Amino acid sequence: MPGYTFQLYREQLVRRPLREVFRFFTEAKNLELITPAFLHFRILTPPALLRIEPGARIDYRLRLFGIPFQWCTQIETLEPERRFSDIQLAGPYASWHHLHEFRETEGGTLVIDRVEYELPLGLLGRIAHALFVRRSLERIFEYRRQRIEELLNR
Repeated sequence: MPGYTFQLYREQLVRRPLREVFRFFTEAKNLELITPAFLHFRILTPPALLRIEPGARIDYRLRLFGIPFQWCTQIETLEPERRFSDIQLAGPYASWHHLHEFRETEGGTLVIDRVEYELPLGLLGRIAHALFVRRSLERIFEYRRQRIEELLNR
């Protein structure tokens, strides 16, 4: 049975220059700063290997719904000061593709997140999405929005 693709879209105005905002997001260590504590999120990749460039792999440890997971993503594309994307190589989703876009605009930089993902387990995955996965992702990205506001819009 083919999977069902879900989508998440977010945008946020950051009142900082494009170059500064892009640099913040491409410093992978900042991901821990904008991820909620309830995920117990930790980057496992050694700092010397932690970079945002095509082909780079980043390993994480986290907990989703109390269940520990290893998550491995790979940077798929990078267009400096415009966008980059990552895909899941291994982790809790059947597939995960996250496009990060940055647009210079009046008053700062528009940060856009587009995520397309599938859950495993067919119909059970779709039920889990309706019951709690969608809300959990919305909560994670809302926390992220708040932290970006605190860190970059002070």
